[in-house]
Amino acid sequence: MADLHHLDRTEGRLRARDLLRRFDLVEAAAEPAAGYSGGMRRRLDLAMGLVGRPQVLFLDEPTTGLDPRSRRTLWTMIRELAADGVTVLLTTQYLEEADQLADRIAVLDHGRIVAAGTADELKSLVPGGHVRLTFPGPAAYDAAARKLTGAVRDDAALALQVAGGATAHEIRDLLDLLDRLGLRADRLTVHTPDLDDVFLALTGRPAPAEASSR
Repeated sequence: MADLHHLDRTEGRLRARDLLRRFDLVEAAAEPAAGYSGGMRRRLDLAMGLVGRPQVLFLDEPTTGLDPRSRRTLWTMIRELAADGVTVLLTTQYLEEADQLADRIAVLDHGRIVAAGTADELKSLVPGGHVRLTFPGPAAYDAAARKLTGAVRDDAALALQVAGGATAHEIRDLLDLLDRLGLRADRLTVHTPDLDDVFLALTGRPAPAEASSR
């Protein structure tokens, strides 16, 4: 790679040594790359792409097939590149990855951009935030179901799904209402739309990674 970027021998070796150290590949440098783990190969690919000190870097699904630890290690490296001023254009089927890494996200459907913006801007396009309340027994559950108009029942779990309620103010109002009614929930969980919800709403089908796992 140093030769492709017209670096002289000394500069090329210094650059290679620096990148091997940066990507934690020094101990494996003398080993054939064919024996590297998936995570090591991804780090090597990224290091090779940085030999020429690019201002723009294209990464095509860089974490596909990696275990969670290797994926998060690569995420850290990508964040560091962006912090150093490198513009990273990344394609991914993992929507959590886009949420974690991207300043701006474009959602593609059959090769066509159907929405673009920050993660928060895209999530705001989709309704569906709700609070799930789980109650300690049938009596409290039934009483809450009668009082919370429009709540969706889950009789098996003694849980109610209340639309909205994603903000701190709405949650406080809901808890205050339960307190005034003399009711107590064992557990409260909040769901806000994520990028999976955005993808489903915009394309009408599961994300590719989700669909392929079924």
